[in-house]
Formats: sequence, structure tokens, C-alpha cells
Amino acid sequence: MAKGSTELTGQAFNRLLEWLGQDRDLAARRYEHIRSRLIRIFICRGCTVPEELADETIDRVAGKVQQIAGAYVGDPALYFYGVAEKIYLEHTKNRSVLWLPLSNGSSGEVELKYECLEGCMERLSQPSRDLIIAYYGNDGRSKIESRKDLAQCLGLRANALWIRAHRIRESLRKCVSECFNRAQSSPDKNYPKEPDERHATQ
Repeated sequence: MAKGSTELTGQAFNRLLEWLGQDRDLAARRYEHIRSRLIRIFICRGCTVPEELADETIDRVAGKVQQIAGAYVGDPALYFYGVAEKIYLEHTKNRSVLWLPLSNGSSGEVELKYECLEGCMERLSQPSRDLIIAYYGNDGRSKIESRKDLAQCLGLRANALWIRAHRIRESLRKCVSECFNRAQSSPDKNYPKEPDERHATQ
């Protein structure tokens, strides 16, 4: 059985298995199930390196087992999924969003547009934010494969996925435009406002 990342030492791996169950074989099966589930989660969120992110999640959990095992109550798998959420946010935080044309204007205007985009992205619902990052966040062959995986995860045909992503993109474009215009005319106001997602999930 693979231990996942090479960063996971034998001692740390053994402690992780002990936390997952007293029966070694059962614990090993639970570990494999959790890792497979983590990979699937990252695939469905459009990540192009799902196995690496799953292993990074496992590494972090393994590093904390000694601290949390005694006091943690509940299914350990849920702790893995919580850490996976943090890993995903770190993975996408600095991802380029070149699918919106923000490069026109002075350096100050471009910076303001990116600030507006960041705010508009944060105001999207979690499913819409995940979808737009997954749909537009990759290039070349990885983009084609990730979109196929995304459509499968969401149970959508390719054209239906495109329509949904396009609607979210247009709501972001409008949100960024309004934020930029208002910020220039009223720099003391707090913008952006909520993007309009009313048609993005239809």
C-alpha cells in the first residue's frame, strides 16, 4: 500500500493508522478510502494535481495526529476534509484569472480592477466560485481534461457546463465593471456589491 507523499515518514504513517483504527487492516482500508475521496474532491473542484493535493492534505493531518488524536471527537475523515478545504483555498488563492480582460488602463487602474475581481469572487456562492475557477483556471490539455471531469462530477453535459460557467463569468464581468466605476467616482464607498448569480445555476 502506498503511503502517499514521500514526506510522510513511516513513524508518522503508523501514528496516522493507529488514529484511524485499532485494527491495522481496517485502518489501512479507511486510509485508502479517505485518500481516494480526497483525490475525487480535488478532481471535482477542477484541480490539475489532485493526487499531490490529497497527499499534502494527508501529510498535514499526519503532522497533527499527536496533538489532536486524544481530544478529537467524531469521524477522523471529516478532519481530513476540513484540512483539504484549506489546501484547496491555498491552491487557488494565487491562481491567475486571465479569463477576464483586466490589463487595459494605467497600473493603478489595473490594480483596482484586480481588487474588484477578488472582491467579486469572494462574494460568489462557494459552488459558483469553485466552478468558475475550475472551468477557466487551466490551460491546454489539462483544461480539456479538467472540464470533462468537472462536467462528470456535476452531472452536466459539456454545453450545459459552458452555459453555467459563461453566466457566472458574465456576472463577474458586470460586478467588476460596476465596482471599478463606482470606486473611481466614490473612492470612500465599500465596493464591490454582490455579483448577480440569479441565472448562473439555471
